[in-house]
Amino acid sequence: MRRVAKLSAACIASAALALTATACGSTSSDKDTGSSSGDGKGVKIGLAFDVGGRGDRSFNDSAARGADKAKKEFGGDIKELTAKTSDTEADREQRLSDLADAGYNPVIGVGYAYAASMTKVAAKYPKTSFGIVDSVVEAKNVDSINFTEEQGSYLAGVAAALKSKSKHVGFIGGVDVPLIKKFEAGYVQGVKDTDAKIKIDTQYLSHGSDTSGFASPDKGKEAAQGMLDNGADVIYTAAGSSGNGAIEAVAGKKGSWAIGVDSDQYNIPGLAKYKSAILTSMVKNVDVGVYDFIKSVHDGKPLTGTNSYSLAKDGVSLATSGGFIDDIQAKLDAAKKKIVDGSIKVKTTP
Repeated sequence: MRRVAKLSAACIASAALALTATACGSTSSDKDTGSSSGDGKGVKIGLAFDVGGRGDRSFNDSAARGADKAKKEFGGDIKELTAKTSDTEADREQRLSDLADAGYNPVIGVGYAYAASMTKVAAKYPKTSFGIVDSVVEAKNVDSINFTEEQGSYLAGVAAALKSKSKHVGFIGGVDVPLIKKFEAGYVQGVKDTDAKIKIDTQYLSHGSDTSGFASPDKGKEAAQGMLDNGADVIYTAAGSSGNGAIEAVAGKKGSWAIGVDSDQYNIPGLAKYKSAILTSMVKNVDVGVYDFIKSVHDGKPLTGTNSYSLAKDGVSLATSGGFIDDIQAKLDAAKKKIVDGSIKVKTTP
């Protein structure tokens, strides 16, 4: 679902997801979170969030940080609309059209689920710059912002393998779609390359067009608890706000570790009481891609094509907050070097 191109000022996000995930809180109902007014100048940013929206403490929040930074720097307004888990293509198309009709430029779709609708809407509004996170839309006025999630997840797998005392770890995905499969593939490969004897449990919270797996903390908590009860002591979750429930479950069992996703979840205020159990997070710098894209529009040179944010370009990374991986940092750095120089080829499918 991602292709490689040059990295440069780039993209921001839009809603309706079926993922992320990231990995991928707030509610999953369609909502207008309003606009924050600037001085009438600057840029008018239209954000179509994935399910969970601003406040998911993960994927959408990362996109929001990029937009907030741009607004602070350039002035202007931000208009936010959030997806429902029951969204149809018509709903997504309408959401993007509403933002474009209202004069927002750029309009950013946060999540792969906006790909088909953006293809249609971008053609109808050729003078509007569109950005999409986690997918590729072939259009002259669209910037496709993508990440090498599998590379960052490989490092998460190395960390899990080195920290597991039970030699048993877990992976929880929000929805079993190609994007989240990239997280699983990298993680599993990282674990197995580090210690082939480690057992790995894998579970997805929803399937197909059902995107509730990205916005159901209760499901995340239940899945994690089942893995803990089965002997896993490190669990990586790529499931949007559902991951908050998984982190809560892990924090309830002494000696167990959670690995966060998308944002540095150790530093998320809403997860502060669980931070001692968050080993690290596979940070996906959606905020950078979104900010880059908005800046390019502000500068009058909108980014287009496919822009890939890789491990080599710090598009993905492992958070060091808390100091819990300090003792294994040398081994993580060695693995990163091998990925960057091509010695290790990370799979994108399990």
